[in-house]
Amino acid sequence: MNGLYLVIISALVFVLAYRFYGAFIAAKVLTINQYKVTPAFRFEDGHDYVPTNKYVVFGHHFAAIAGAGPLVGPVIAAQFGYLPGALWILIGGVLAGAVHDMVILFCSMRYDGKSIAEIAKAQIGDKVGLATSFAVLFLNILCMAGMAVVIANALHDSPWGAFTIGMTIPIAIFIGIYMQFLRPGKIKEGTIIGVALTLLAVVLGPVVAASPTLAPIFTISATGISIALIIYGFIAAALPVWLLLAPRDYLSTYMKIGTIGALALGIIIVGPMIQMPAMTQFCAGGGPVITGPVIPYIFITIACGAISGFHCMISTGTTPKMLMNERSILPVGYGAMLTESFVAMMALIAACSLVPNDYFAINSSAAHFQALGMQVVDLPQLSQMVGENVAHRPGGAVSLAVGMAFIFSNIPGLDHLMNYWYHFCIMFEALFIMTIIDAGTRVGRYMLQELIGRVWPKFGDPQWKPGAIIASALICAAWGYIVLQGNLSTIWPIFGVSNQLLAIISLAISSVVICSMGKARYVWVTVLPWAFLTVVIFWADFLNMFTIYLPQGEWLMFIVSAIMAILVIIVCIGAIKRCLALSKTVPPSYSTTESVEAEELKHLEELVKTDPKAQRFKELTISSH
Repeated sequence: MNGLYLVIISALVFVLAYRFYGAFIAAKVLTINQYKVTPAFRFEDGHDYVPTNKYVVFGHHFAAIAGAGPLVGPVIAAQFGYLPGALWILIGGVLAGAVHDMVILFCSMRYDGKSIAEIAKAQIGDKVGLATSFAVLFLNILCMAGMAVVIANALHDSPWGAFTIGMTIPIAIFIGIYMQFLRPGKIKEGTIIGVALTLLAVVLGPVVAASPTLAPIFTISATGISIALIIYGFIAAALPVWLLLAPRDYLSTYMKIGTIGALALGIIIVGPMIQMPAMTQFCAGGGPVITGPVIPYIFITIACGAISGFHCMISTGTTPKMLMNERSILPVGYGAMLTESFVAMMALIAACSLVPNDYFAINSSAAHFQALGMQVVDLPQLSQMVGENVAHRPGGAVSLAVGMAFIFSNIPGLDHLMNYWYHFCIMFEALFIMTIIDAGTRVGRYMLQELIGRVWPKFGDPQWKPGAIIASALICAAWGYIVLQGNLSTIWPIFGVSNQLLAIISLAISSVVICSMGKARYVWVTVLPWAFLTVVIFWADFLNMFTIYLPQGEWLMFIVSAIMAILVIIVCIGAIKRCLALSKTVPPSYSTTESVEAEELKHLEELVKTDPKAQRFKELTISSH
């Protein structure tokens, strides 16, 4: 089958879903209100609560949610064939993932930009809120570990890749200072300079790799890359959001969307054939990376491309503290997730365009590949063309980069640049992962401060810098320990399960908020994906515990899996009880966006007379929306 067919189908499905289903949820279910003063203005502090241009917020949000998941997950899932992954990306992205992200973002903005645990505490009760805090903290740490192990596998012993990714950090800091102090508000200037410098870092990569002086400095082992990521996560979580995290995520978005757009164009020009069959023999289990059967493992292998619980960390963490107007919830919440699903589909096409034997040789260890009894076809030639040995680098990142480079190099006139394409794609993937690590670690810092703040109020004050520094260090130490102790085959399954268990929590709490608004008749929007995920993810968690961790003596993973399952059950039971109670006691509301905005506009006109924050909100947002 030609990969172009999947590009066209995906684009049509996602555009129609945004136009109709997303708009329906915004207007009827959530009743988005453009005249309501957002937390970014009400709690503006210049550090975490910072009113930010909606395009920059979209860039940050998309970059933060679109970590390695939409790239690596579909590539690993290609071992089942292209069909299971393609169906889950399309259906899950529209009906589950985009709904999840949009609704929980709305909930957080209505609760002062607070975390999902604080929303649970307010809506369901202190005990469920506490259980949610522990569950989300556990799941956040595991998500960070899952992301970090992928980037370590992709960048180790690659001076070109390590140099390019390393340079994006000082570039982001410079652009943050540039847009904050040197040229405030000059977003286009900062964008052009930042993107140009990032591309320059890619171009200088081979110079560094060929240098006898610089190459050894940037030739770093997998352990060294892991330690560097831990240090980076700490710094990014502790610094002000405008200095590193926001500009880096914003610049990354241009690289990401531009690269995916180029890949889509390349697929249109080249028309690569999907060489992976629709279903492989590994659908029954026994795959080189994911050893379980396609059902339920497809739902934890492809998380970020269809639905990802980690997204709630961003939707209730950094984004609601920066968004200037509720009207942006639809494009930032629903739209960014559909964009990510499109990214996932492009990644699946790129991986499936490789010869299956070569795909398995790249995406499995030497021992696993030998056990498969397969022979490589084009792999030696591909390794020579990219300038590195790409065999036996599991994790999906390298196999995706080879697939993308193969498509780009087949464009007329570009066949001699495959080594550049490969390293550009590695940088592109690592940018995705780094943004999820910095944003996720920062959100983990928020949650840990809130949790410890229950017994030590001073620690819970986000303005108290010692608390922020200590919390950042603890979060990095926790996920860093797991990365240094584990490997992809043990970390990725628990990452996938923990990610989706977090989605179950988010959907449960979102359902409660919808019922509390008198919109119980629309609660099916979140209940249907909630119920579906509960069945398939607990099934996968059970298989992980008793077919992977217990037989291998992975007691830490076994215990953590069991604790997570118990915490999620506690939250779900509390949410079900609360939904039933609210559906009986809260009168139905038939308000729409138009009706609530008319009333809120009158309130805003009165508010601006005495409240300078409301005045600033009106001046900066109403005219632009």
